[in-house]
Amino acid sequence: MSTTPNFSTNSDATPNAVPPLPPLTSQNNSTPPSTVSQSTAQTSAFITPPGSFHSPDSSNLPTKELFTLAIGALGVVFGDIGTSPLYTVKECFSPTLGLPPTTENIFGIISLIFWSLSLVVVFKYIIFVMKADNNGEGGIMALVALLKEKGKSTQKLSDWIIGLAIFGTSLLLADGMITPAISVLSAMEGLDIATPVFKPFIVPMTLCILVVLFLVQYRGTGAVAKIFGPLMAIWFVTIGFLGCFWIVKKPSILYAINPWYAFDHFSRHGWSGFMILGAVILCVTGAEAFYADMGHFGRKPINIAWFYFAYPALFLNYFGQGAVLLIKGEVVRENPFYGLCPLYLHIPLVLISTTATIIASQALISGAYSLAQQAMQLGYTPRLTIRHTSSRASGQIYIPEVNTSLMIACCGLVIGFRESGNLAAAYGIAVMGTMTITSVLLFKVMREIWNWSLPKAMLLTSIFLSIDLPFLFANMGKVFYGGWVPLLIGSLCFVFMTTWHRGRKALYTELQKAFLPLDKFLAEIALSKIYRVKGTAVFMTSNSDTVPQVLLHHYKHNKVLHERVVFLVVLSEHVPEVSIENRVEVRNLGNGFHQIIGRYGFMETPNVPDLLECATKKSFPFKMMETSFFLGRESLLLSGKSDMYHWRKWFFRLISRNAREATAFFGIPPNRVLELGTQIEL
Repeated sequence: MSTTPNFSTNSDATPNAVPPLPPLTSQNNSTPPSTVSQSTAQTSAFITPPGSFHSPDSSNLPTKELFTLAIGALGVVFGDIGTSPLYTVKECFSPTLGLPPTTENIFGIISLIFWSLSLVVVFKYIIFVMKADNNGEGGIMALVALLKEKGKSTQKLSDWIIGLAIFGTSLLLADGMITPAISVLSAMEGLDIATPVFKPFIVPMTLCILVVLFLVQYRGTGAVAKIFGPLMAIWFVTIGFLGCFWIVKKPSILYAINPWYAFDHFSRHGWSGFMILGAVILCVTGAEAFYADMGHFGRKPINIAWFYFAYPALFLNYFGQGAVLLIKGEVVRENPFYGLCPLYLHIPLVLISTTATIIASQALISGAYSLAQQAMQLGYTPRLTIRHTSSRASGQIYIPEVNTSLMIACCGLVIGFRESGNLAAAYGIAVMGTMTITSVLLFKVMREIWNWSLPKAMLLTSIFLSIDLPFLFANMGKVFYGGWVPLLIGSLCFVFMTTWHRGRKALYTELQKAFLPLDKFLAEIALSKIYRVKGTAVFMTSNSDTVPQVLLHHYKHNKVLHERVVFLVVLSEHVPEVSIENRVEVRNLGNGFHQIIGRYGFMETPNVPDLLECATKKSFPFKMMETSFFLGRESLLLSGKSDMYHWRKWFFRLISRNAREATAFFGIPPNRVLELGTQIEL
């Protein structure tokens, strides 16, 4: 029996004039309004109360604590979107796109950036998406768990929705590989502007920073997290001040707030104007972090950090870059961000930028850990090494396998693309793919969780998709210029996760054929005179109603049982965390047989010794040196009749062979384990 619980262009002129406005009657300056899993009917009883760990109840916190949480959110939630000014405007006016920095184009691009931030971040995510939480937790996997628990779709439709969400998760993981590479590389490229002497060293220095960043991950973010927020606050103040300086020099750039300039850009450039959205999208990369990291700080602190810190700073900086382009034109086209400050301040600005991008990278790396853990707990990845790096914040984890994969991928991307402009071609597809999928999943939440009427849900979803789809289609033009990278990475992750899930499901089906009902087995034992030896035997199982296969093998061949036999069932609930009080349930089955059911949320890591300690506190004492753990190990044969393709069977067997040992995953002392193997045709 498996030891893994089965959950189941160019202008020389310097533009100065403000492009004409349409008639006042046509202006519109209004701002947009603000697994095969085993579960129980009492799932809600195991939800961790609001305010614990990841899900701080920020609604009634004092102002000082809200401010502290908001500063902390700056360092975790806003790192990615906060460093996007480094490359967004630069890519919009890159020679590759052939858009010259004329007055009309500058106003059009800045207007597009402003309204993209407002519509995607404020209107979509802050006002609506962040309300779709699972007990305070956000992120696409939490959304999946919410729909699986409370959704009303048919099984076929539910599988389709979950598959879509898994692909979205895969794209987010791909985004997590690209973000550290493009962020750090963009910051380091500022050295080339200060002096060409640094140019040959940009890539090596970027690689060194990335390697060091990943090598220190094992220490966890707990020790340095408290300085991330203040450092990002310094970053936002710096970029806001730089932008404000140039806005004062050229206040006419503020006319770009009018959305007419964005529409005028499309009318003047047609198809090429539409394709520029592939670069504009860079300004909202990281918006998904608002949702994914919501459980760490709460919705209110994130809103405070956005509206009082990040949003104003980004507004000032983007409009400042527009102002400096209006004044200097081609002189700063190569990198408008570093054109905001005099040459003698480039080195300090590069240092601040590098610090900010490292923090932004840290946030994406930590997010990848959380995604991997949630996917594992929902049954879409094999066992991973989960190390908790903080005794106070359960979300601070380290996963060596994910860390190594991200480090290799990031370094490979830097070596392969070498310039942030080249990497920008690979950036955006994964982001918009995830955002589009989030919109579709949110429609299901509106209908099945919020009980909205069909017209109301379709209207709002149509608005979201009218924003997402143009960005997504515009990024499709990047596929042959680097955009294939995140699609390939995301597809590989998707195949990996779905293969594992299908394989475990097929394996469970095969094992079911040999299952013996628990009540029948207990009745037979009660009538037999089998010899009972001293001590406790623990048999892990994924089904509370059947006898573990490893017990049947033990009973058949050894003809003996322990005085106390415990069936240990570890369930993954569709909630982020399970309260300690509801962690363990002990059942006396009679005749020396007991059943312990341990429950964990999908953001938690099971630990058998902790479960047994909880059982001890419930008057069911354990002595570890008198307890033996019987585990099963399957040897998979590919000659079975399951509906999996042969290549999937082969891939599943390969993953299974390299999966983490159950002993280490569940924290079972190795010297107390006995393993019994069995061959299974898949």
